[in-house]
Amino acid sequence: TARTLFGPTFVIARSAALVLHVDVALILLPVCRNFVTIMRNSPLKRIIPFDEAIEFHKCAAWSIVFFSLVHIANSWFLGHAMSTTTLGSLVHAILCNVSTGPFLTGWLMLALLIVMAFFATEKRRRAHFERFQFTHLLFLPFFALWQLHGMFCMIRPDSAPYCSWMQVGVFWFYWSFGGTLYISERLLRELRSRHRTFISKVVHHPSKVIELHIKKEKTRRLRPGQYIMINCPAVSCWQWHPFTLTNASEEDLSVHIRIVGDWTRDFARALGCDPELNEAVSKELGDEDPQSKLNCVLPRIMIDGPFGTASEDVYHEEVAVLIGAGIGVTPFASILKHIWYRSQDDSPSSPPLKLRKVYFFWICREPTAFEWFQSLLHAIEAQDKDNFIEICTFVTGHLEKGQVENIYTNDPGVDRDVVTGLQAPTHYGRPKWDRVFSSIASAHPATKVGVFFCGPPALSSTLHKMCLKVRVLHDLLIFCSCKPDPDTTKQHTSGKPGSARFTYSKERF
Repeated sequence: TARTLFGPTFVIARSAALVLHVDVALILLPVCRNFVTIMRNSPLKRIIPFDEAIEFHKCAAWSIVFFSLVHIANSWFLGHAMSTTTLGSLVHAILCNVSTGPFLTGWLMLALLIVMAFFATEKRRRAHFERFQFTHLLFLPFFALWQLHGMFCMIRPDSAPYCSWMQVGVFWFYWSFGGTLYISERLLRELRSRHRTFISKVVHHPSKVIELHIKKEKTRRLRPGQYIMINCPAVSCWQWHPFTLTNASEEDLSVHIRIVGDWTRDFARALGCDPELNEAVSKELGDEDPQSKLNCVLPRIMIDGPFGTASEDVYHEEVAVLIGAGIGVTPFASILKHIWYRSQDDSPSSPPLKLRKVYFFWICREPTAFEWFQSLLHAIEAQDKDNFIEICTFVTGHLEKGQVENIYTNDPGVDRDVVTGLQAPTHYGRPKWDRVFSSIASAHPATKVGVFFCGPPALSSTLHKMCLKVRVLHDLLIFCSCKPDPDTTKQHTSGKPGSARFTYSKERF
């Protein structure tokens, strides 16, 4: 048999191939955004973390890279064993690698895989997204070669029927479900993109941020915290980029876009915004009002969505901590707007909110960034008589001399903050998260506290560790206390006594 003839290399090569087939059965599912949105609202959400779909896609991709190398290494030794068994010639081994179907398709697949993996790394993907986009399309010939790779039947199976379509070239069988779903998603995107869509208003904000108001026919019911995919054919026909909706479900679509890359810079120019211009105040460039000034004809855009994210779960918590860093505030703007609308709705048909308290943290480098949602924060603070939403703003960047003098001159004795105009003061420097989490845990014992974050990975890691650390410390204090702790008499949402339980969620597109 093949196992007897070729030894363990045959078994390892076939085992790696089986793992690769399982990977290819799963790798397309996480990028089917409609499928993920439906599944995250199903009972399976309690078992499977659908919010980590993109991370799972990356894991499956790197698994393909690793097991491909394992399969190649053992296949090379397998080819060498075949040559020594038949002719015993090294020349034959080399010819086997360059002239036979399995080896030719294998080397071509390896070349395509290396190119895709090289441009998919985080650093290169962020620096040159268009290169990442086009090289990722190589998965189409990669999959086609994969199907051909197993159809040559170079080593005959040990059992009948030998070399049948059910035993060799079975890539199609593993790929069929995910591939069919992926093709359906792309067809659905093409249909949605044909719906009439136009930009109704453009606002150029400070810190290189543009705000778009969009009107689209046949829009699905929106939920706060969701995001859409935007394509602008005038910039690139192939690139679709995710942006969080900043409007409430009662409003037209709106997004805030930070100009940080090639596509956003070209898109801003197409909208009539100068990416190099960092104005001190927001400026409307286009509106439905005919008196509004237009610099150019607004381009056509196509949108797909909306799609679900972790921020949708805010309303399932008793206490919510919303933390946005810079432009990462966008999903929480939508949520805060929705809460504000709900507070204005006194109708008996309006369902009650499960939320009892919301802590909102906004961390920015520049003070001018708070202007993005200044009117929203003012409206919330004016209507929030019971301190239901606690607003905390932080400036972490370097302040110029004039800004410091202005703060020291105007701040003392003023009932509103100089930077934001809110009654809540602005803090300078990074938040002391250990104090923040400890105070929240003390204020809400035996309560489920949901922490929702959107921002850079470094801060995400810190917050995730703090959620685990505070819970463990409180449990240890209660467990080691000599006297009965009064908090232990309070029941957690799950019915078990204990301290505050923190859960962590991060936005991932």
